Amino acid sequence: MLDSLKQLEKYLFYILGIIIPLSILAVFQYAPQERVMGDVQRIFYYHVGSAWVGFFAFFIVFIASILYLRNKEPGCHRISLASAEIGVLFTTIVLGSGMLWGRSAWNTWWTWDPRLTTSLILWLMYLGYLFLRLALQGEENEKQQRLAAVFGIIAFVNVPLVFFSIRWWRTIHPVVIEIGGTGLSPRMIQVLIFSVLAISMLYLQLVSLRIKQLKNKDRLEKIQNILRRKEGMAP
Repeated sequence: MLDSLKQLEKYLFYILGIIIPLSILAVFQYAPQERVMGDVQRIFYYHVGSAWVGFFAFFIVFIASILYLRNKEPGCHRISLASAEIGVLFTTIVLGSGMLWGRSAWNTWWTWDPRLTTSLILWLMYLGYLFLRLALQGEENEKQQRLAAVFGIIAFVNVPLVFFSIRWWRTIHPVVIEIGGTGLSPRMIQVLIFSVLAISMLYLQLVSLRIKQLKNKDRLEKIQNILRRKEGMAP
C-alpha cells in the first residue's frame, strides 16, 4: 500500500494543479445559481465533498488499525495516523462550512440537530484519537500503537451514525442523495461529482505526503537512538 501511495504521489501533484482550479471554475461558473439561497448554496459542493473525504479518511483509519492489530506492521500505523489527521482537517471544514450554510438557511450558526450533533461528536472523537497519540509519546512504542489502533476502531462506530442520522431521526438537515433522486439539476450533479473527485484526490496527496514525513521521522528517531547508545558506550 505504501508503494502504491509513493507512485501516486508522483502524478497527483500535477493532476491536482489542473483539477482543483477546474473544480473552482465549475462551482462558480458552470453550476447554476440555486433559486432560494443564491450563491451561498455553492458552499454545498465543498461541504459534501469534505464530508465524503472525512468519512473515507476515518474508514482508512479503521482498516489500517485492524491490520496493525493483526500484523503489527508499522506502515499501517503511519497510514492510520496520517489519515486521521487529514480526516480531522476535512471534518473541521465540514463543520465550518455547515455553520455558514446554516446561518443563511436556518438563520442560526448552530442548532443541536441530529446530523450536526453527531458530526461534532465524530470530530471530537478523532481529536481525542490524535491527543491520545500525543499523550502516549513517551510510552513504550508498541503499547502506544495498540491503544491508538483500538481507539481508531472504536471511533469509527460513529461514522455510520452520522451518515444515517438524517434518515433515522427527525432533522432539518437536507438529504442530499435519496432513493427517488437528488433533487439537483443535472449540472449541479456533475459539479458535485467533480468536486468530490477533486477533494478526494487532494486527500490522497496530503496523506501520501504525511506518510512519507512520518516514515522519515521514524528513521531519524532510530538514528538518534543508535547515536545515543553509542555515546553511552563510549569511555
